[in-house]
Amino acid sequence: MTASIQGTGSNAAFGAAVAGFLYSITFVLLARYAPDAAVGVYSFFLLVGGLLSSLALVALWERLRGASPGWALWALAVGLFAALGSAIHAGYDLANAVQPQGGTTNLPSQIDPRGLLTFGFAGLSIAAFTWLMSGAADWPSRFVYLGFASAVLLVLIYLFRLIAPNSQAVLAPAALEGFIVNPLWYLWLGIELRRET
Repeated sequence: MTASIQGTGSNAAFGAAVAGFLYSITFVLLARYAPDAAVGVYSFFLLVGGLLSSLALVALWERLRGASPGWALWALAVGLFAALGSAIHAGYDLANAVQPQGGTTNLPSQIDPRGLLTFGFAGLSIAAFTWLMSGAADWPSRFVYLGFASAVLLVLIYLFRLIAPNSQAVLAPAALEGFIVNPLWYLWLGIELRRET
């Protein structure tokens, strides 16, 4: 196999940016105007985004593991739990959208309660990776700031969903993260992974 993880991870980061942006659009807009179709569509994009981001994070880990092997491994492990946990959550929702079983529930997902993995763990992983980037000279400072902003927004989204799941307060950080910061972070990550170390 000749494809490098850096090149493949870069492509996966670009794909994760697109999937994340489309997830945000379908979660917000399609859910409002076509609620019956929305769950299946946004679950599909969340599933694809989770799988693609896991590959991008492995490539990022490979670039950063020399800086601090233990911290880089922890950031990767938490990030993989986040990516795969969100994919499993999405797969569950997608399965129910394709083959409805009847009845609805507002109980939190047992796999990803209130977005613990999708938002909370993802924020911790990005914070750890960004902290490692901040100590290396070859990562642009604006990308580092963007990473810290994404980490804070993701953790805030999780906390709002945990403490007040029906509150409108989650909309501002969710919109900022979903429509701008997260897609931009993954696009920039894809570019950085293509650069020579």
